[in-house]
Parts: sequence; structure tokens; C-alpha cells
Amino acid sequence: MTLDEVMRELAAIGTASTKKTLLRHGAPEPLFGVRIGDLKPLQKKLRGQQELALQLYATKNYDAMYLAGLIADGAKMTRRQLDQWASGATWHAPAGYTVPWVASEHPQGIEIAMQWIDSPKELVATAGWSTLAAVAKTIPDDKLPIKQFDTLLKRCVRSITSAPNHVRYMMNSFVICVGTYVAPLADKALDAARKIGAVDVDMGDTDCQVPDAESYIIKSRRGKPVAPKRKTARC
Repeated sequence: MTLDEVMRELAAIGTASTKKTLLRHGAPEPLFGVRIGDLKPLQKKLRGQQELALQLYATKNYDAMYLAGLIADGAKMTRRQLDQWASGATWHAPAGYTVPWVASEHPQGIEIAMQWIDSPKELVATAGWSTLAAVAKTIPDDKLPIKQFDTLLKRCVRSITSAPNHVRYMMNSFVICVGTYVAPLADKALDAARKIGAVDVDMGDTDCQVPDAESYIIKSRRGKPVAPKRKTARC
């Protein structure tokens, strides 16, 4: 399928109710309002079409950007392309989900994310912390920079309250993912979660809530020391 064909398909399956919900959550125009479940057939059909993924993300249409993250192979993206995706995120959803899905697959994903988290741009920093969270739940522990992640846990405890709004949300997610999936740091992450406590994030005109990291970690482990790693960060 060409870009125009995909965009026509997205327009056809979008709904007014889904668009209204996305707008309430902070999505800017343009968008069609496509439900995630309705993107799955397109994901199967288009997975691996790298150039098309880049074209979809460049449209700035949220539905197209989301689909781009579903079909792109992050390992095949260049550093420049990943930086462009992070800086081109139009709101916190692509910054916190779409970009990290692909960045976490890149061989230099951790290095890239470590630079993003220091960005003065909230959405880029959001993408950085979310990428680190995605790495924690998908990459084997023996390939993770454990000492570096330990330092980041301490940073979360120390500075999460002073971080920008959605950066706070993803710092909290990082603590959760380390505590849930990274065995060498599981206890330290749980301790960090206790120290952090409730995290205040303005979620706009929605019923969304920030997960309590401590209880979320315990629940996600399901009685085991850690949960098994996930194959992908995508959802």
C-alpha cells in the first residue's frame, strides 16, 4: 500500500467518538480517531515496511504516527531518524509510546535515551525515560547497564517531583519497569518506589491515574522475584 492508500484507509475506519476521546486526552489535529484494535489488521499487513513507516510518522497525523510505530523496525532506523521522531512527537502519547517502541530496539537505544532524558524539551525527555522503561522490560539483564540504571533510580527519587509533567509519569514508569523486570535491581527499585510515593501528574480532562509504583510492581511480579521479560514494548 502507498502512503495515500493507507491514509484513506485510516480515514475510513476512524470514528467520531474515538477522535473525541483522543482530543480530550490531549491529541492535536490532525487525526481520524482510529481505535487501536482497528489498526491491528494494518499492522499485520504493513509490518516491516520501513519507508512507509517513516512517511506515516512525518504526516503528523496521530493515527498515522501510531501505526508507524507499530510497523517500523527500530533496529533499522538511523540515529538521525530516531532523533527526528523524538523531536517531532506532537504530544505525550507518541513521545511516551510510539518513539520508545522503536528506540528500544536500536542497538544504541540506551545511549540515545540517556541523552534524551537530559533534554530541556519535555516531550524528548519523556521519550527518553519511556525508552529506558521499554529497554528494562525487553532486554536481558546481562545486557543492561545495571550500575547506570541504579544511578537512574536514585535520580528518580531525588528529582521526580521537580521534573516536567509527563516526564514525571515516565520516570515513575521507569521505576515500575525496573522493579518488575530487572532482577539485580528489583529490591532497589521497590525501595525507590516507596520513597517516591504518589506522583502528581496533570492528566487533563480524563479519568486516567498515575500508577502507584510500589503496588504496581508487586502486582506485576505475581508472587515471583521478577516478571518474565516481554518480547516487545509495543501494545
